[in-house]
Amino acid sequence: MKKHSAPLRSLVTLALTVSFSAPLLADQVPTAEHSLTGNLGLFSSYRFRGIDQTFGKPALQGGFDYSHASGFYAGNWNSNISSGAGYPEGNLEMDFYGGYKASFGDFGIDLGSLYYYYPGTELTISNRGKTHTGSVDNTEVYVAASWKNVSLKYSHAISDYFAMPGSKGTGYLDLSANYDLGDGWGINGHVGYLRFKNVSNGSFTDWKLGVSKSISGWTLALAYIDTNAQGSCGSSEFYCFANSLNKQNVQNGSQTKDAGRGIAVISASKTF
Repeated sequence: MKKHSAPLRSLVTLALTVSFSAPLLADQVPTAEHSLTGNLGLFSSYRFRGIDQTFGKPALQGGFDYSHASGFYAGNWNSNISSGAGYPEGNLEMDFYGGYKASFGDFGIDLGSLYYYYPGTELTISNRGKTHTGSVDNTEVYVAASWKNVSLKYSHAISDYFAMPGSKGTGYLDLSANYDLGDGWGINGHVGYLRFKNVSNGSFTDWKLGVSKSISGWTLALAYIDTNAQGSCGSSEFYCFANSLNKQNVQNGSQTKDAGRGIAVISASKTF
């Protein structure tokens, strides 16, 4: 879920954070009208908003971003996932996004939308007297503001949140910061809050603290991610995930994990 990574999805789940560039000075070379970049990363675990998406297993992630000098952008980001994270019969997440960015000195804004798609998923789930049968997806709009190395972003679901009936209007608030230590080193932190509408024990706070090092065009990172999500498997809480699910949302196999447990994530990523 990146993410957006681009318009934003950490090296824990190498988070997609919003960045803004300073305005050009008179003696600087103008940037290209069109820009296309790609990204690729290997992560020891994929965490989306602090919640485990791969049952503790590694994730290969990547995508591309197009931007125009006017500030408009679009992109795609992808990752393997576990069906047990709420995507029965699925093993792939595909994110599509677009929006507009602008900067004013040290300040920046970012407005856009993001569509999360999980090909092959089939889910039947009920909540508050409503039932969903079909694929899993989610559509959000977001607004973000930044000042220097600090950003604040709010994402609002305009569909049922990942197919949960009655959850349209779920919101996520994300406060992130990063600091360049020099010589390729950097530190970053994040705290977020999910208000899961009409879902008992669904809301939670997550946080992250990480360090990164750039080497020969690659970024190596280590981050600690944790949440207060209700995931105790002994009590069968909401964020106790199985290793896999079938389309009736029934657990396959006997393995379960607290999907919001604290974990250290290492990663290697590159933009090209």
